[in-house]
Parts: sequence; C-alpha cells; structure tokens
Amino acid sequence: MVRILLVYPQIPETFWSFKHALKFVSRRASFPPLGLLTVASLLPSSWELKLVDMNVGSLSNRDLRWADYVFVSAMVAQQDSARDVIARSHREGKPVVAGGPLFRPGYEFFGFDLVDCLVSGEAEDLLPRIVKDIENGDLQRRYLCDDERPDIANSPVPRWSLVDMHRYEMMSLQYSRGCPFDCEFCDIVVMNGHVPRTKSAQQVLAELDALFESGWRGAVFFTDDNFIGNKKKLKSEILPAIIGWNRENGYRFSFVTEASINLADDEELMLMMNEAGFDVVFVGIESPNEGSLVECNKMPNKGKDLLAAVKTIQNHGMQVQGGFIVGFDEDPPSIFRSQIEFIQRSGIVTAMVGMLMAPPGTRLFKRMEAEGRLLPSGTGNNTDGTTNIVPKMGLETLARGYQEVVTTIYSPKPYYERILTFLREYRPRSTRRSNYSPRYIGALLRCMWTIGLKQEGRLDFWRLFAWTLRHKPRCFHMYITFAIQGYHYRQVAASAGMGQMKTQSG
Repeated sequence: MVRILLVYPQIPETFWSFKHALKFVSRRASFPPLGLLTVASLLPSSWELKLVDMNVGSLSNRDLRWADYVFVSAMVAQQDSARDVIARSHREGKPVVAGGPLFRPGYEFFGFDLVDCLVSGEAEDLLPRIVKDIENGDLQRRYLCDDERPDIANSPVPRWSLVDMHRYEMMSLQYSRGCPFDCEFCDIVVMNGHVPRTKSAQQVLAELDALFESGWRGAVFFTDDNFIGNKKKLKSEILPAIIGWNRENGYRFSFVTEASINLADDEELMLMMNEAGFDVVFVGIESPNEGSLVECNKMPNKGKDLLAAVKTIQNHGMQVQGGFIVGFDEDPPSIFRSQIEFIQRSGIVTAMVGMLMAPPGTRLFKRMEAEGRLLPSGTGNNTDGTTNIVPKMGLETLARGYQEVVTTIYSPKPYYERILTFLREYRPRSTRRSNYSPRYIGALLRCMWTIGLKQEGRLDFWRLFAWTLRHKPRCFHMYITFAIQGYHYRQVAASAGMGQMKTQSG
C-alpha cells in the first residue's frame, strides 16, 4: 500500500479569498481544492489517501510522517506557503510531487529544484505514468505533458469524501477547459489551449449527483475558463441536462461561472442558463477604453456597448461580477475616472480591479521582454497593487490611479449606490429558494451588528436595508451577501495601499 498526503497550501488575503467575509457565515474557505480532489480520483483505489487543505485546517508533522509521498498543488499566490510545505516535508524525509499553475514553465523563480518530482501539465495525461513509476520505485524528476492535450471526457468524479464540505462556502465543478479567444495578457490559453475541451452531460450529472449525495445543498461554481466557449454543445446537451437535474432535485443548487461578454448576444443561452439555476457570472470587462481593448486583443469586447451588455445579463436574472485592468499602453490619463464611472453605472457590485500583469508564456510577457519592460515576477495576487511590467504612464502614476479606483469603488457610499443600481436592474428567477437556515440567520445578525452598528457607512447600510425589504424583498438575502462581501473588499482595498508602496519602492 502506498500512502499519499495531498496538501493544498494556504492562500494569502486576496480579493477572492473572502477571508474577512467568511467569518460572518461560519466558513473557513470559499472553495475546496478541486484539482487535488480530481488527482485523488485518478490514483489507485488500493492506495491510502489523506487531504489537508491548509485554508481550513493545519498541516501537522504527524500527517507528514504518515505519508510515503506528499503531493502539492498550488497557484502562484500560494508560493510562500508552498515553500514551507516542501521544506517541512523534506525535514520529515518525505519526497514531494508538485504540480499546478505554480509549477509550470515560466515560474522557475520559485525554485523547481526544491521539489523531488515536478509535474508540468494535466493530471489525466501524466498520473498514469507517475503511478506506474511509484509502484516500480522509479519516480522521475520531471513529467511533461505531450503536445496533445488530454481528453477530459475521461476525467473522473472528484473524490469528495476527502473533504469536510461544511467548512466551505461553495463547491466546485469543471465542465470545460480552454478558451476560444486570445487576449494578450491571459495565460489560460497557455495552460489549457484555445479549443474548449468538454465533459459529457453524463459526466456533469454524475458530479452533481456526487455532490448531492454527499449532502451538499447550495452554490456550485463551474470553474471553466469560459463556460460558453462551446455554445452549441452547451445549449443542445449540457444545459438541458442541468435544467432537468435541478428541477428533479427541487432547485437545491444554484450555479456560478465565468463567461465572455458575448453571452449578452445570445437570448436563448441566457434564458437557459437562468432556468438551469445560474445566478452569477464573472465577465472580463477589462476596460471601457476601446483603444485598450484593441491593444490586448479582447475580441468579444471590441466595438460593443459594454454597459448595455452588462445590464442585459442582469435583466436575465444573473448578477455580473466584473474583472477590470488598468495600466495598458493605450490607457489615457482619464482611465482611472473612466473605470470608476463605468463600474458605478453598470451596477457591477463585485468589481475586481487589478494592474496589468504579464504572466509567463503570454504574448504580453514576450512583448514586454522584447521591449525591456519586465520587472521581477509578480505575486500571483492581481489585486495587491503590484505589477511586473513598466507601464508607459509610469509606475507612480499607475499606482496612484489604481489606489484611487479601489478606494473609491469600495468606500461605503459608492458601494451601496452600486448595489442599488444592480437591484433595480436585476430580475431574479422564479425558482430561487429562500434561505432561512440557522447559518443565514447567524450571518444576518453578525452583519447587522458589525456592519450596521460598528462600521463606517452605517447610514448607507440601513437605508438600503430598508429599501430592499420594501421594494425587492426577494433579493434581501443578496443584499446581506453584498454587505458582507463589501466589508471584505474594503479590507483588501486598504491592503492595496501597501502594494502601492511596494511598487513605488521597487
């Protein structure tokens, strides 16, 4: 028997960590480590497995001593914790097998020599070889994927028995990998390719069944790079299957995903997603400046009325979360005020704003390298007020403008005004279930005490509290969620000031 300890390093405070919001809802982390759970399902059933997610629990020396091998998967933002896990594993004499975004070509600064076995590629392709070599006592130093990407139609149901679902706010499911577009700054196509590879409807339903049978009731995040990358299959097979499944199970799941803005062009697709239970979609808006969109080759956004597109999606019962970037070469001096105005007018409550970054392997990275404009590698946290390029507007101007944007949009008054703008546009689906669980009641009481009585912006909080109860009572739970998330965003925005100082001193 082989004993494998799967370790997911700690995520620092980031925009998406929701560190400051999770305590309101009595959860430890937003999502479970879906990649490691999928890896676990690809390992032999005869092997003994244990998973430690350091975001919900601690890694003990006893855990390390138990293992024959330590499997580590990490994103770039987790690099400090990953180094610590590797060092502790080695002190206990345990070999480390490492994979994930942090361990792909371009991130050699991390120190790939720290790990005993480097896995650069997708698990479905490489794990059969790794398993065979472990069983033969011949584990190699490095495993690289073949040129052809693996067919995820063979990917198994994640091994949910390894996690305690009650510690997480949301579960995860991946239907596709890859994106048909080629934005200059995006490394998705570097990792997963241009052609979306998809699972079958049977696979998706099997994963939903597994979550349901494990006792999960609530939100599920489809972690796809672009959920609508293959519209034809989505509309003909996947969404009809999800619609039927959710109806049969009493609409106990709601869904969140990521998609390109051209979702707004497809009435049928929006209606089907709404019927299936999709409530939230993250969209890369990037910039209201057309020249910046042309520069970065943001194809679905070019020449489009982005404000109208956002409101169209909101009118179809889906909250739009948005990604925004400042620091493009084509950004005019007015870009910071333009970003603020667009975000406020759009009613995008969750607006993730970051400085332009050039991830290794991207076309932007290669262009910046050729122009001699690369700075030391970034932190992997795209909202900490740092960048790894020298912007044409100058680092000081960019840092100062960035700080103005995040401080403004997450100050209480603009934030609550944005919630009101959204609620006026939003048309919730009729199948939404009301949530009056003890956990929700506890979150409501903590929200009223901490945000409604102790924090800046109390008057704005209570005004919209009363307005929502009077005019949009079905959306009251969303309002409370927004208020709690805003508390977190303000802490992150304050931390971005530290990032500004680091950028200027760097």
